[in-house]
Amino acid sequence: MDRLAAMETFICAVETGSFSAAAKRLGVGQPAVSKSIAALEEALGTRLLLRTTRGLTPTEAGQTYYEAARRTVDQANEADAAVQGAGAGFSGRLRVSAAVTFASLHVVPYLGPLLKQHPQLNIEVVLDDRSVDLVEEGIDVSLRMGALEDSSMTARKIAEGRRRIIATPAYFQSHGVPKHPRDLVSHQGVIYNRSGGGDTWAMRKGDEVFSASVAGRLRVSAAEGVRAAVKANLGLVMASEWMFAPELASGEVVTVLDDWTLPSIDLWAVFPAGRMTSVKARAFVDYVAALLAH
Repeated sequence: MDRLAAMETFICAVETGSFSAAAKRLGVGQPAVSKSIAALEEALGTRLLLRTTRGLTPTEAGQTYYEAARRTVDQANEADAAVQGAGAGFSGRLRVSAAVTFASLHVVPYLGPLLKQHPQLNIEVVLDDRSVDLVEEGIDVSLRMGALEDSSMTARKIAEGRRRIIATPAYFQSHGVPKHPRDLVSHQGVIYNRSGGGDTWAMRKGDEVFSASVAGRLRVSAAEGVRAAVKANLGLVMASEWMFAPELASGEVVTVLDDWTLPSIDLWAVFPAGRMTSVKARAFVDYVAALLAH
């Protein structure tokens, strides 16, 4: 029995909660997963997993073994990467999660050079505007924007985006251009119902601070919906330049109140807690940081 491979299979079964999900993630048949874990339990002389109708649950021994196996596998991967060196390139799978719009505009289209540099590397991008469970979903690194909800997370700030007041020229032609934040009371806002959004927009110019309460008949929970509403002339929005980068470049949307500063939005790379960060995950984060620095 290949003990390291068996450890990886066991880790995957614990993190996914079922043999079928583990098999899918590993790209093997479910019988192979069951056989590998059965052989591991036999070799160790103890039960590691309890099979219930709700899935798999590690026993007390299984939980202890999972934590030790996770460290062992991570260290083995680190050792392989160190020996291979950067010139040999990274290999295997890297699973990344990110918000749909941000990744579609600023990450996915620019992965070509990274994939070319590392021909044995496979990147799986999980697009979801929710903050997914990194361990349960088998995520190596997650790109998240805004304040982090869990201060215990292993995270690295990699970029900072500017927020602006944005709408189409047609919208401003119909409703007028606000000259001061107090003028926003007469406008319709497209309200982004996510962290950092809402209908109260705080802004500063020098020593003057103003908090504008914006009327919003349309509230949207995903960035793509916000983009669609703004481009359909349904209102103005407070959003990051990242969200409307192509449209700002083309002039399809424009900004107002540019002499006022709104709170910026941070982009974080978040890594699974309790797990050693892989070399390729760190390299991916460095690559994204370099993309956004241009």
